[in-house]
Amino acid sequence: MTPVLVALGAAVEVLAWRLVATGRGSIWTVMSVAMAILGAIALAEGVLVASEVSAAEAAAVGVGSGIVLFVATRVFVGIVRGPWPSFERHASSVYGARRGLPLWAAILLAGVVTVSGEELFWRGFVQAHLADAQGDLAGACWTLAAFIGVNIASGNLAIIAAAVVGGALWTALAFWSGGVLASLLCHGVWTILMTAFPASAAGLAPAIGE
Repeated sequence: MTPVLVALGAAVEVLAWRLVATGRGSIWTVMSVAMAILGAIALAEGVLVASEVSAAEAAAVGVGSGIVLFVATRVFVGIVRGPWPSFERHASSVYGARRGLPLWAAILLAGVVTVSGEELFWRGFVQAHLADAQGDLAGACWTLAAFIGVNIASGNLAIIAAAVVGGALWTALAFWSGGVLASLLCHGVWTILMTAFPASAAGLAPAIGE
């Protein structure tokens, strides 16, 4: 049953990204619903919070690494803004264009609902089950590959870059901690900061001021 659930979850995420990419749904609503489904699948099957380190240590490392990832993302976007303007446009379309959605609602949908569902499914469920079947390292590698693959469906450079770099970090945190807590907090902190302070000059003022 587990391979079927993994395939189902991946298909739901790909479909959600295609709906967003083709303008048939908002990233805030479509992805929230899709990730809630993924999170429900994971919770129904069971997830580990942390098994190799204490919950307090996993939480501290998760929050700290989320802040570091946010700073690194802002620096990266600042560097590529000139030579690669399309990347900034893609980043702004994700994190800056809330179209009247209040900041608190955007943070709730993206930083809590979407992140929780995605992390519970990919790191808490998929990676854990693959690790049991193929070993920790193989499970981590296959999970990262699948995670990047489904996010390519977004057609968004910023999302794909986040899936590669952020996905590698979140997968590594789950590998290190033996559970989902560290990666969930890292992903959540990063997403909340990216939503409140978008990585583009155009999206920054309305995101803070609204």
